[in-house]
Amino acid sequence: MFGIFASQDRKMRANAVQWLDVADKVYHYRRDRLTNTELGELHESANNLRRLVKDKADKMKLKLGIESLEGVLRQHGGTHYPKSSLVENIEFFLVAAIVILGFRAYFIQPFKIPTNSMWPSYYGMTPEVFERPADEPGLLLEGVRFILFGARPVRVESPADGEVLIPVFGNHDKLAIPYETVAARNWLVFPTTKKQYTLLVGGKPVTLQVPADFDFEWTVRNAFFPETQVNQDPAQSDLAQVLNAQKDQLRDSSGRFRFLKTGKMVKKGDRVLAFDVLTGDQLFVERMSYHFFPPKVGQGFVFKTGKIDSIYMQDSAGRQIDQYYVKRLAGVPGDTLEIKDYGLYRNGKPITGAAAFAKNAQRADHFVGYRNEHGLDVGQTMTVPANGYLALGDNSANSQDGRYWGYVPASEVVGRPIFIYYPFTKRWGPSR
Repeated sequence: MFGIFASQDRKMRANAVQWLDVADKVYHYRRDRLTNTELGELHESANNLRRLVKDKADKMKLKLGIESLEGVLRQHGGTHYPKSSLVENIEFFLVAAIVILGFRAYFIQPFKIPTNSMWPSYYGMTPEVFERPADEPGLLLEGVRFILFGARPVRVESPADGEVLIPVFGNHDKLAIPYETVAARNWLVFPTTKKQYTLLVGGKPVTLQVPADFDFEWTVRNAFFPETQVNQDPAQSDLAQVLNAQKDQLRDSSGRFRFLKTGKMVKKGDRVLAFDVLTGDQLFVERMSYHFFPPKVGQGFVFKTGKIDSIYMQDSAGRQIDQYYVKRLAGVPGDTLEIKDYGLYRNGKPITGAAAFAKNAQRADHFVGYRNEHGLDVGQTMTVPANGYLALGDNSANSQDGRYWGYVPASEVVGRPIFIYYPFTKRWGPSR
């Protein structure tokens, strides 16, 4: 019984200390605005309660002392007491925002994968194509898919009868589908840009829009040429594997490439194309450990691009690209890297440190192998300088990485991915 009362007394004393803190705050913030009489009332009530706390008075005496001080604070506290619920809520959210921003800056930062340069380790935006209208999810399922996978539907209807034709441009193995960059909005509010593609059906154009980082060519392969994906990589950025057998038919009378014939015949009002854009992986990036331990070869590697001096880090207007990138760390200062027969070699030996290295060399589990391009073209090597790192994408065929723009300055290193928290797929969990 005595223990129960003692516990209640301690709780009341703790409550009294909190009230004294409020009184101190009112005094320091309002002493220049209160009269001597008002200050005297505040001192008297606060000192009385302070003596009760010091003497370890029982809870009833403490309660009377708190009520006396509370009455004075209610008269003279101004905006500091009593507080409106609006002020309390604002303070709560401000403090929460400060804590979140501090935690984000020094410990854990969320990061979204926009492109497929790290596929299949990390997914950027990917398409899920529906061959028939009956395969398309209904309204309720669309809502569920949006919550679980960030899926956004794209549906295109035919403006006329005829075959679906896809414009292409370029030459040899570097064919691509042309597009326009158009202004758009996310969530109907936030300004952004999208890519707008134009297809032809029966000689009439039909357009569709997708996010700027989305690989529409992947969608074209899945929708119109699924047979080409047998033993092939569906994430390659160019159309070479689809167009190889069709190049002669694509040329016009001048020898230029014009239209890719899909072989799909539709009626006016039919679906030309139906797919969902699935969101890219969203990761938690751990920022703390690199302050104490150097990055290790093979780790996922997040960095900023603002100080990478290369024309490949400039936008179309010549401005420096300053973004967060994620690649895999392939070389630390002093390392010499080379690519031979789809394998990556570090200091003359096959590189180790991550399963992705071996899978790329073997071209296993959808890894496409490292490609000889730019700084690591056939027979060329790259030696990492002091205070620099070499970062490469796991999807070497579709990654603009250190082979193009060189080395990441040590000052730009951010951290390493540790957890995929969204979408809720089989990849959810600790990152690879």
